[in-house]
Amino acid sequence: MADLANCRILVVDDTESNIDILLDALGPDYEVSVAMDGETALQTIIQETPDLVLLDIMMPGMDGYEVCKRLKADENTQKIPIIFLTAMTEERDEARGLALGVADYVTKPFSPALIRARIRNQLELKLYRDHLEELVMERTRELALTQEVTIDGLAVLAEYRDPETGGHIQRTKNYVRLLAEHLKTHPKYSDFLDDITIELLYKSAPLHDIGKVGVCDSILLKPGRLTKEEFEEMKMHVIYGHNAIQAAERKLGENSFLRFAKEITISHHEKWDGSGYPYGLKAEAIPFVGRLMAMADVYDALISKRVYKPPFPHKKAVDIIVNGDKRTEPCHFDPDVLQAFIELAEDFRQIAIGFADFDEERKALSKNCS
Repeated sequence: MADLANCRILVVDDTESNIDILLDALGPDYEVSVAMDGETALQTIIQETPDLVLLDIMMPGMDGYEVCKRLKADENTQKIPIIFLTAMTEERDEARGLALGVADYVTKPFSPALIRARIRNQLELKLYRDHLEELVMERTRELALTQEVTIDGLAVLAEYRDPETGGHIQRTKNYVRLLAEHLKTHPKYSDFLDDITIELLYKSAPLHDIGKVGVCDSILLKPGRLTKEEFEEMKMHVIYGHNAIQAAERKLGENSFLRFAKEITISHHEKWDGSGYPYGLKAEAIPFVGRLMAMADVYDALISKRVYKPPFPHKKAVDIIVNGDKRTEPCHFDPDVLQAFIELAEDFRQIAIGFADFDEERKALSKNCS
């Protein structure tokens, strides 16, 4: 915690004799500056940001009440403790000052020893609060790092099992953030898509295929088309992933950082028209995070090289998503998400190029991009 001797105090008073008394009383222990009117005080506070303000109430021009009101209205200065110094002794005057948020109220004539004691008390409280805020911020950073390490560690498991998921993980989480950032101004999603939620979606997206660790190699790594039975087993990866995350979430609580990962995992293969899996959910019954992931996943599957197909050019991938083909139909996607994708198609392409796994993919993404 910081030393009180390093604290800066601003004395605001229009009477020189009061200033002299305060400088004599405080100068040996603190760094003291002076202002003799309200306007100068505000300018000084902006430039120096004192740790405490001793503020006279009755001053020509802007009085102490107005100075206090302006300081408390500004988030950059509202936490600076203010002690009113005044000859006004009426109870209503003190009540007015306390209502404005002053930390203490000292009447004139004052004792230097009393002033020193009051100031010390307020500075100790301020330093303690500042220290607590630093501890909270540090703890918050530690928790955020723990979340990120946990998610990345789980995602790496899927990457080890499926060699095609490395760049896929990086691309899809960036697609999801891109879509979310674009849609956060949409009236339907503005309340949901705040900055914290978008960051959690970005960090959670890599877990969408974590359930593939439960699919046997003969199916997961099969170079040809899957049989109907094999495809049914492949579809189970969303259940496996959901159940694994849900088990972890029980220990962390339902409001844990894994809540979005759980929704993404179980719902990213659902389709707007109800033809998806595992539950055949339709339209807005599909969690919104799953609808975002579905778009990201399909685009990435189309532009990626696979053992059973070459990478499609960006323009072809966009055409398939917008107009449909044997693989997908426009009605598979949330209309709002589809419209966002259309507007962001070039940004998708740039992300895909930046995180491409193969030169063949980069070349395909560079073709027909107009």
